[in-house]
Amino acid sequence: MSTIATSQLQMDAMDGKPQRTVAARGVSRKAVAAAVAGNALEFYDFVIYAYFAVYIGRAFFPMGGEFGSLLASVATFGVGFFTRPLGGILIGAFADRAGRRPAMILTVVLITVGTLGLAATPSYASIGIAAPILVVICRLLQGLAIGGEVGPSTALLIEAAPVNKRGFYASWQIASQGIAVAVGGLFGVTVSLILSPADLAAWGWRIPFLFSLVLIPIAVYIRRSLPETLETSENRSTKQIVGSVFSGQRRYLVLGILITAAGTVSSQVGNYMTTYAIQTLHLPAALAQSSVLVGGILTFAFGLIAGLLCDRFGRKITMILPRVALMLLIVPMFFWLAGVPNATTLLVVTAVLAALTALSGSASLVALPEMMPMAIRSTGLSLIYAIGATLFGGTTQFVVTWLLAVTQDPLVPAYYTAAISLVSIVAMAMLPETRNFDVTK
Repeated sequence: MSTIATSQLQMDAMDGKPQRTVAARGVSRKAVAAAVAGNALEFYDFVIYAYFAVYIGRAFFPMGGEFGSLLASVATFGVGFFTRPLGGILIGAFADRAGRRPAMILTVVLITVGTLGLAATPSYASIGIAAPILVVICRLLQGLAIGGEVGPSTALLIEAAPVNKRGFYASWQIASQGIAVAVGGLFGVTVSLILSPADLAAWGWRIPFLFSLVLIPIAVYIRRSLPETLETSENRSTKQIVGSVFSGQRRYLVLGILITAAGTVSSQVGNYMTTYAIQTLHLPAALAQSSVLVGGILTFAFGLIAGLLCDRFGRKITMILPRVALMLLIVPMFFWLAGVPNATTLLVVTAVLAALTALSGSASLVALPEMMPMAIRSTGLSLIYAIGATLFGGTTQFVVTWLLAVTQDPLVPAYYTAAISLVSIVAMAMLPETRNFDVTK
C-alpha cells in the first residue's frame, strides 16, 4: 500500500480553534486485515444471538407460549442495541481523543465479557429469574462494544486508504460483517444437522458462542499490533467532542441516521430469516440456517463490489439505486416466499435481500465518514450508526414478530422494509457526493 502523505489539521472544523495534529500514516494491507478480522468477530458474537433466538427464548424465557417466549427473546436481542449510543459516545470519543487502536482493543475486550456470559449462563429451569437478567446484562455489554466498534474501525480504513481506493477499503466494514453472518450461518447449519432438535434446544445453541471465545484472544493480540492513524496534540473531553458533532454536524447526523435506518432494518430482516423460516414458514432448522449462510456470503461479495462501484461511479448512485430496487422488489419476493415456502424461494429471497442491502449499505459507510471532519470522525460515525441501529435495527425483530403474531400476515417484514427504505432514499438524495472530499481535514 502506498504511504499517505502526512497532513496537519490546524483548525477545528467547528469553532476555528487550534486542536490537533494528525499524522495519516501508511498502513499495510495486513494491518487493515487485522482491523477487519476483529470487526467480523465482534459482529459474529452479536448476531449469532439472532440465529438461535427460538432456542434462547425457550431456554431463558419460558412464558406465554411459543410466541411469548420468542417475543421475550427478540426483545432481549433488541436490548443489545440500546447501549450502542452510549458505546458510540464513550468509545467513539475515546478513539478521537486517544486514537483508533486503543478504542478497537477495548471493544474486543467488552464483547468477550458479554459473549462469555451468554455462553455460560444456566437456563431458567436451573436458576430461575437470574437467568434472563444475566442474559440482558450480557446483551447490554455486547451492544456497548458494537456501538463503539464501527466508528474507530471505519475511520481507520478511510484514513489508511489511497484517495482513489477509499470506497474499496471502507467497504471491508460491511464485507467483514458478511463474513460474520456467513460463519454464524455455517455453525447454525452444522449444529442443526449434527444434533437432534432436543439437544440443539438444550445445549447445542451454545456451541457457536464458545467457538468465538477461542478466537477473541487472537483478535486482541492482532489489534495491539495495529499502527495508529491519529495523533492528538490537545486533549479534549468527551463532552467537547460530542458537542462538536451535535453543533457542527447536526444536518449530516440526522440524514445519516435516516440512511442507516434502512440498512439496519434490512440487515435485521435478513438475520431474522432463520426465525421466520422456522416459526412462520415451518421449514426445517437446517434449511433455515442455510439461508443465513447464503446471506452472509452475498453480503461479503456485494459489500466489496459496492466499494469498487463507489470508487468508479460515486457514492450516491451506489447507495440509491440498490435501495430503490429493494423497495420495489421486497413485497413481491415475500409474497412468492409465503406462497411457495421451500428451499429455492427461501434462498433466492435471502440472496436478493442480502445483495441489495450490502450494495447500498456499503456505499453509505463510505460516504458518511467522509462527510465528517477527522477530529470528530469516529464519534460522528459511531453516533450515526449507533442511533440508527438502536431506533430501527434494535426494534425490527420485536416489531416484526409482534406484527406477525397479531396480523398473521407473512408479508409484514416486507411492508416494514419497504416503508423504511422510502424514508432513507429521500435522505440519500439530500447528501452531497463525497468521492472527492479531502478526508485529512
